[in-house]
Amino acid sequence: MDKNQKYVALVTGATGGLGTAICKKLYDDGFRVIANSRNPEKAAHWLQTMQEEGYNFESYLCEVSEYEEVGRMIDQIEQEIGGIDVLVNNAGISRDGQFRKMSKDNWDMVLKTNLYSVFNCTRHVINQMIERNYGRIINISSVNAQRGQFGQVNYAAAKAGMHGFTKTLAVEVARKGITVNTISPGYIATDIIMAIPTEVRNKIVAEIPIGRLGGTEEIAYLVSFLASKQASFITGANYAINGGQHMS
Repeated sequence: MDKNQKYVALVTGATGGLGTAICKKLYDDGFRVIANSRNPEKAAHWLQTMQEEGYNFESYLCEVSEYEEVGRMIDQIEQEIGGIDVLVNNAGISRDGQFRKMSKDNWDMVLKTNLYSVFNCTRHVINQMIERNYGRIINISSVNAQRGQFGQVNYAAAKAGMHGFTKTLAVEVARKGITVNTISPGYIATDIIMAIPTEVRNKIVAEIPIGRLGGTEEIAYLVSFLASKQASFITGANYAINGGQHMS
């Protein structure tokens, strides 16, 4: 790579609170950041807001749960921008409910968005990373994949599957200059969490030894570290960042 050429980072689920923080941190680190989302209106508003804050991201719309659609997006990125050096698999949804009442649609939707998307995006970038002998793949999982959570059988299964994916792929590409790691955040102060009724949120915080919710910038900082060239000896790891809520 030319010394003046920026590394390219693709972040899925970019317009959410965590995705936004990750995009900003990688941009501040000098990456050329590609923001993926699936909602055109939300993406347009988000891009305008980011530009007003001084962040010039490139945006590509795609439903990452659809394999062929991801393939078309990756081909377009490679033609218009170049190869992807860092992939952050951050896209995710939840459809909570007790398993005995869980519909197959809610099972399929969460598995496709949270786990199939990891396969879809990684599968379409891995060979180019192998050819260039360099890559960073960072999968955003969850504390609830490590400890379990009532009403989240689908979510926990998908997020736990992400780390099984991480460990095995890490072994396969370890000699190709590519690292694959998982980050498992606890409860983070995103808009979704802050919208929870105060009394419920207080109960969550009471279970966290540090005594507060995590910040999106704290997760982004860890992503930044794992995306760096200096993290080349770290692969197949799962980083718990949950304020001590779950230790293993």
